[in-house]
Amino acid sequence: MVRLIATDMDGTLLNSSHEISKENIEAIKAAQAKGITVAIATGRAFYEARTPVAPTGLKVPYICLNGAEVRDESFNIIHTSKLNHAQIKDITTILDKYNLYYQVYTNARIYTEDKQMDLDIYIDIANKMGHTPDVEKIRASINKRIEQGSLKEVQSYNEVYERDGELVLKFLAFSSDLEKLDQAKAELKAFKHLAVSASSRGNIEITHNDAQKGIALQALAESLKIDMNEVAAFGDNLNDVSMLERVGYSFGMENGVDEVKQIAKYRAGSNEESGVGRGIMQLLNGEIN
Repeated sequence: MVRLIATDMDGTLLNSSHEISKENIEAIKAAQAKGITVAIATGRAFYEARTPVAPTGLKVPYICLNGAEVRDESFNIIHTSKLNHAQIKDITTILDKYNLYYQVYTNARIYTEDKQMDLDIYIDIANKMGHTPDVEKIRASINKRIEQGSLKEVQSYNEVYERDGELVLKFLAFSSDLEKLDQAKAELKAFKHLAVSASSRGNIEITHNDAQKGIALQALAESLKIDMNEVAAFGDNLNDVSMLERVGYSFGMENGVDEVKQIAKYRAGSNEESGVGRGIMQLLNGEIN
């Protein structure tokens, strides 16, 4: 019996238009109608995770920034795992050593030192996914995020690290040089106080070691008095592994990376085919046990 379901967003719950399909929405509502809690578990910050969910009317808990921030259905923050100055120094020393571009995520917004680099990265991501990037649409999206305040360009990240009341929660580094990216990732993994993962082949996500989707999902389950054998999770990439390894019902997306599909007990359809919604309905209909 499933009592809690967690789903990743990008490449999982969301389609390539970054929308939640009608089929996925209806399946989530069907699960909630049966008393099952459905949670979002994403590498996104809350202020960007909320954007595609808001039009659906769904009320769900949020595990954001790979577990660095957890919010309940009313958006109240119930847990935060921040990076301290020593950890920030360890991270930036490695990223700078390999000359990797990165963004800094805080509890307030995302910071970039070069919005043109952001544009180039999103174009590269689209190309790697086999899509034809709409450059003007991507540029407009970046400018909109800057106007809304969720993304801010700064001269130096040092001013962010010293800002009172602002917590550094995640670093997201990018490179098309995969060999260099892998070398940096290997060095970062040597720090036991850091969690190092990825949401695509061309990036590295770095958080506090306590900030992992699996740890946050387990804490959520415990707060609801739900055994992990009664939890299902859907994911497509490496930052989903920690939760897929812990749950009773793990689903790897058809479009996911091989490591995720090998770890998962079950296969869900692709994110373009409402794989999450169809997987949820299989659980509700008793087709998976």
